[in-house]
Order: sequence, then C-alpha cells, then structure tokens
Amino acid sequence: MKTSPAFLLTTIVLPLLSACWTPQKAYWDAEVDRLCAIDGGIKVYETVTLPPDKFNERGQINFYRPTQGENTLGPEYIYTWDIRYYKKGDPAAQGAHITAMKRDHFKIIRKADMKLLGEVVMYQRGGGDLPGPWMPSSYHCPNRADANEGILINRIFIKSNVGDKNDQD
Repeated sequence: MKTSPAFLLTTIVLPLLSACWTPQKAYWDAEVDRLCAIDGGIKVYETVTLPPDKFNERGQINFYRPTQGENTLGPEYIYTWDIRYYKKGDPAAQGAHITAMKRDHFKIIRKADMKLLGEVVMYQRGGGDLPGPWMPSSYHCPNRADANEGILINRIFIKSNVGDKNDQD
C-alpha cells in the first residue's frame, strides 16, 4: 500500500509542526508592548554640563568604564542596571523554541545629592520560534536604536561650549 505525500503532510508533518509552535511568541510580544507603554523609554530628569576635556574626539564621555559596576561613570555618579525576568530562558543556547522575556532598567544617580538624573527602561522577548538550528527571533520595546544606556548617557552629560574654538564670547 502506497502512502500519498498529501496524507503524510496532513497527518504527520502539520500536526507535528503545530504542536511545536505555541502562541507564546505573540503573547510575550503583546506583554512587551503593554509593559513598555507603562514605563518604557528614556527619562532625563536633569542634565549635567561638563567641560570639553571630559569628552573624547567622538563626543562621548571619556570616563565611562562599563566593567566597573556601580562605578561605571566614575566616583561622582552611581550607575545601576537591574534586570527583571518575566520568563527565564536562554533561547540562543537552548534553542529558538525556548521563550524568554525581561526588563532592563538603567539608572544614573549623582552621588553628591543622590539625585536620579535619568533612567531607561527596556523590555525584550527572545525565542518562541519553531525548533531548529537557526538563531531565535527577538522583539524589543522601545527599539534599541531609539533607547539604550548609551543614548541615556549622551542625553544626561552635555558638552560645554566654553573654550570651544567656535565660541564667540
């Protein structure tokens, strides 16, 4: 007895594929959007004007040391990074079918008066795809190009024009 390809497709392949995929990806993407609408994005409460010697040739602060934990921004500022996992997992290591969702919250605080200068909150979903050898998909809110810890730093620390060659004072 010969089995038709259509029979195999409808009785074995499609049920197997549909059993592997769950609506988890859509659920977690909606959850990312919902939570992001509440508190996602960059908030700057106060800017700090610094002299030009605190910046490198690309206009970035020259005292940023990401390996220093809370002292990432030197002795005058506290830099915190809190992660909250809504769904733990490691899709990149465990497979694209694993779903993970987290919230990253970065804060910059001035030590002298413990004032919160700014913060950025980002939500991210990874994985939830069909199983396979490919890299998992991801979804971010806000978009990483629009809101991240580097942009927060650039919005808080402003370069003074004092001593600038173009200064006309």
